[in-house]
Amino acid sequence: MAKIQTGQTTHEHDGAIGVFLIGMRFNRLHRPDQWGPVFMAMPRMLAELYGNRAAAARGEAEDLGFLGARTLLGGKGVTVVQYWRSVEDLYRYASAPDHEHRPAWTAFNVRARKAQGVVGIWHETYAVPAGAHESIYDGTPVIGLAAATSSVPVPSRKRYARLREAAATSAEDQ
Repeated sequence: MAKIQTGQTTHEHDGAIGVFLIGMRFNRLHRPDQWGPVFMAMPRMLAELYGNRAAAARGEAEDLGFLGARTLLGGKGVTVVQYWRSVEDLYRYASAPDHEHRPAWTAFNVRARKAQGVVGIWHETYAVPAGAHESIYDGTPVIGLAAATSSVPVPSRKRYARLREAAATSAEDQ
């Protein structure tokens, strides 16, 4: 079980980030032959991305720009929140034929044409400029953006969002 942190923490990352939400919806649960392969593609992609992150940290691979992810289950589907160094890094990964995403996307499109409406997929991409992201965690394990970057205590002078925003604005003005 993940260790619960006491006290308020935040993430530490000063640059821009890309946030990518991707989800799948089970429209016809009785058709695992169609949604099963889609469901299994994401763990392979995440394993590749985390493996690359570790290899890049050791200097053994080119860094793809993936920072981390969180998987959420609910209702009739799955959502994965991914954090990237930039939206450009995300797009580069998504279009690369030698990585897991491109073949999985091609296979999904072939399958979807044969069984329309059985499984739905969606995504949203956000380019978040430096200074335009903030986070607070209180009584949680290290999760979200803090897990993707690093977790640090919230300085008392920046305990409230309006003070963090004011500090960021002041830093940008200098």
